[in-house]
Parts: sequence; structure tokens; C-alpha cells
Amino acid sequence: MITMPARKPGRSARATRRSALLLDRERTTRRLADEQFDVLVVGGGITGAYTALDAASRGLRTALVERDDFASGTSSKSSKMVHGGLRYIEQGNIALVRHSLLERHRFRRNAPHLVHRLPFLFPVLEQEGVFDPRLAKGFEGLLWTYDLAGGWRIGRLHQRLTADEVLAHAPTLRADSLKGGLMYFDSRADDARLTLTVARTAASLGAAVLNGARADALLTSGGRTCGAKATVDGAEVDIRAHAVVNATGVWSDRLDAMAEAGHTARVRPAKGVHIVVPWHKLRIDCTVTVPVPGRARRATCTRWGDTVVLGTTDTDYRGSPDDVHCTREEMEFLLEGARTAFDAELTPDDVIGSIGGLRPLVGGKQGATLDMSRDHHIAVGPSGMVTVTGGKLTTSRHMGELVVDRVLGVLGDRGALSRTGRGRGPRSRTVRLPLLGGAGYDAEAVAASGGLAAHLGERYGTEARFVHDLIAEDPSLAEPVVAGLPHTRAEVVYAARAELARSVDDVLSRRLRARLFARDASAAAAPAVGALLGRELGLGAQQVQRQITDYLDAVRHEKAVLFGDSETTGTPGDHEGAAA
Repeated sequence: MITMPARKPGRSARATRRSALLLDRERTTRRLADEQFDVLVVGGGITGAYTALDAASRGLRTALVERDDFASGTSSKSSKMVHGGLRYIEQGNIALVRHSLLERHRFRRNAPHLVHRLPFLFPVLEQEGVFDPRLAKGFEGLLWTYDLAGGWRIGRLHQRLTADEVLAHAPTLRADSLKGGLMYFDSRADDARLTLTVARTAASLGAAVLNGARADALLTSGGRTCGAKATVDGAEVDIRAHAVVNATGVWSDRLDAMAEAGHTARVRPAKGVHIVVPWHKLRIDCTVTVPVPGRARRATCTRWGDTVVLGTTDTDYRGSPDDVHCTREEMEFLLEGARTAFDAELTPDDVIGSIGGLRPLVGGKQGATLDMSRDHHIAVGPSGMVTVTGGKLTTSRHMGELVVDRVLGVLGDRGALSRTGRGRGPRSRTVRLPLLGGAGYDAEAVAASGGLAAHLGERYGTEARFVHDLIAEDPSLAEPVVAGLPHTRAEVVYAARAELARSVDDVLSRRLRARLFARDASAAAAPAVGALLGRELGLGAQQVQRQITDYLDAVRHEKAVLFGDSETTGTPGDHEGAAA
């Protein structure tokens, strides 16, 4: 057992009182039980969050529920790229690339604190490379197409690099057959924080947003879906809504089956994994695309602070969507790709973090998942429930817009719009709607500030001042909470007060991303995080200890799968779940 620290006298939320948003679980739960909503969105990934934001921005009375935590499913386990998708040009899908690049531009404008420019490097090698010199000439034509399709909006066009220039970006690349390189520019984002910020922005516009709210059944009237019966913190809540959106990703067939007897599964889950190694092993300053022997898909190595993220795979998955991890075989596959391209000794002992997620692909059961379309699919079922599947992180804003357009059709058919005085409903506002922390953010000034200010600015944007206020009130909150990472105790407090963090896992896995970038250090930090949460959320010592134990069990299970240890601790409960 641990001893809970006493709460300081007079301690309150006054340090964050000026924030636009201090989320309260009890108040939101009462709203879910008492109000009649225009639309209920089930699923707190990026698609569900942006659907809720779009609906709330149009003035619809909106609720968003997530059974586990925001982005706890696919949306925290992506490649973290906000990009046009260069390989879609290779597949001939120019329309998807053009649209994705436009959405990338909108993300960079609306969330400049979260979506950052990222250079991509393709080495040109005489042999065993992504390209030989002959293929490189043809590929440069694709890069011109990419630039002209909208890549130019990022402010840089692609470049040809000499061998020396390539080595300046990636000094550990094997240089014996290096001929030069090609570099182009895209963007990246912390996918979990981006999803959370979208959900919080929806809440700031009046949406009732809640995690830990599991939809167990659908409410119906006259054969039409009109809400959901949910379990929230152990209590049953009937959430009434004129329209329901199923945005549960790879779990969407479960909810569709509740609405439609005899429903035929549509989603084909495709697994993708990433592993993390220390930066000093590769010493790159960008994303380097490398070949993987015997495989069609290229691997990417991306610098992320003091680490490098290696990914990804794209394979069929037939296991439980609630327990997805990187396996030993998948880890070795990515390490082998890195060892082939870099003059670096990489072993499983160097892997300090890993993640496995599922893409909810739609479009058939035949062929390789790598070749399947990433286009989204929106359908209105016989009961009037709107289901959205597929798509990409980059196009999530537009997907949310299109879903709400379909919701307005459902509301119009049911007469709900006329009853609310909204007529046909207003048009989407999210094209130019800044996310929380994005309005007035000066990226150059933040970067120049360095230290804690830069760290907080690139996570919270202009809302970083509220975390600084917490530290000003209690200087001990400036102390680091995870060894080797820049995160402070104040960020844990802010997560509890303003970001609906309920557990040690919520904080370490998604608010701070420590489980991905420093797995073992995050486990060591679990007691400190639990103590801070216990004080903020009024948890008892046994509740806190249970959360710590659950987190440590989940980390052990992840490592057992990763390293092929047959003596696992068993499958944790719903650590990888999303709404269902």
C-alpha cells in the first residue's frame, strides 16, 4: 500500500480557473442523463471527436461518449503522420492525395502547436535501397506531383540531396553504396493529444463529452435509434438523442449489430505496429524511409525528441481488438529493416517502447491490406443510425463534417430540425475553427524560448499558461514526473482537472505518452502519478493502489508479448479498448 499525501489547505482549481475548460465528470454525467440531445456520438477516437466538434460548432446539442479513454484505440496508435500519403500517388489515387494535403494545411493552421512540419528523406543507393538511381528519377516525378497537388502549402518543395547532405541528416546510414537522396516535407502530430484537444474543443462549444462511458445497448422508438443505454462509473444512464453516430472504428460492427439484426460485418482490421529506440542509436534529424528485405512496404524511422520511432507494418488481424500489441516477430522485422539501412547495432534490448493498433479498413476481404483504400465510408442504417468507418487521421476533420451532414438528413427526416428551429441546419464551421491552444500561437517564439516554456507550448499551445499557473501556485509541481522525460507533476494535475484523466493509464499512456517513449521509466513513475491523481480526484488509497497495479500489469503484459515471454501475466482488462 501507499500513503496518500494530504491535500493542501485551500488548494483549488483557481490556477486553471481562467481556462475555457475545466471538465467535471459528475456534471457531465448529469447532463447525459437529463438532457435531450440532437446527436449522440459513440466513440472517442479522432473521427468521433471531430464529428462531435463539427456538430457542436453548428449549434447542435451534442454528446460524445467513449467507453475507455479518448484515443485509447486506433487514434493513439497511428504513425502520427498528418500527410498527403505519397504512396497513394503510386497507387494512382491523386484525388485522395490532393484532398489530404488540403486537410493537412487546415490542421497546421488550426492546431499549429500540435501539427509540426517534418522532413522525409529517401536515400538513393546502388543496391538494397528504397530506390536505385534509375528509379529515383521516376520517383522525383512523383514528388513534383505531390508538391503541385498541395504539398507546396507547407512552405517547402522537395529537394535533391548529395550523399554528404544525406549523411548530414542521417550520419549512421550505410555510406558505401549511397548515391544521394530525395527529401520532401509533410507533418506529424501526437495523435492522442490531438484527439483529446479536438474533444475538449467540442466541450468548450457546449458538447457533453465523457470518457469511461460504455454504450451497452441502443435506445429505440418505433424502430428508430434514439439514444443509448450507457454505464458511467458503475451507474446506468439513458442518453436520449434524435440521432446516433457510430464512430467506434474497428468495433463498429458490434454497435451496428445492436441496431440491425443480422448485420454483416464490414470492417477488416489491419494491424500496424511501431517500436521506439534511443535516438543516439541512429542520430537522425528527420524521417528516413528505409527498405525492409523481402517486403513490399517501406519502413520509416522518425526522430521524436530523444528517441526514434520505427514503423510500420500492415497485416490482417483476426485476434481480439481489445488486446493488440507488437509481437516479437514484428519487432524483429522492424529492427532488421533499420539494421539493413543503418550502421548500427540494434537489438531487442534497445526497444524502450512499442505500440500496436488496428486500422478499420472497409472494402473487401481479399488481397493485401496494404493495397486497400484508406477512403472513409459513411452509411445510414435501417434504424437511422449513422456509421462511419475507414479514413485517415489527416482527413478526420472532413469526415466529421460529412458525418454531420448525414446527421442533419436524419434529423430532417424525423422533424427534429424544425422542432429546434434550425431549418436545414447550418454549414460546417470547422475549416477555420482553431482547436484549443491554437489561436494566437506563435511557433517561432515558443521554439526560441526553449526549456519548459517550449515543452509546454508544443503540447498545450496558448493554454500552456494554465500549467505555468499551477507551478506558480505550487513550485513543487515543476519537478519531473517520469525519469528522462520533460513532463512535470503539474501536467498530471492539469490532466486530472482539465483533461478528464481518470487513471494512471490515462495519464502515462495518452496524456504524457510516457508508456510509448519510456516504457520502464513510466512504470517506475506510476506510484507518483497515482498519488497526484488520488489527491486531485479524491480517490482512496486502495483505489490508487489498484490503478498502479493495473498499469504495471499492463506494462508486463505488453513486454511479455513483445519479447515472446510465455510466462505472461494474462490479458489485462480493457487497456486497449475504445468505445463499443
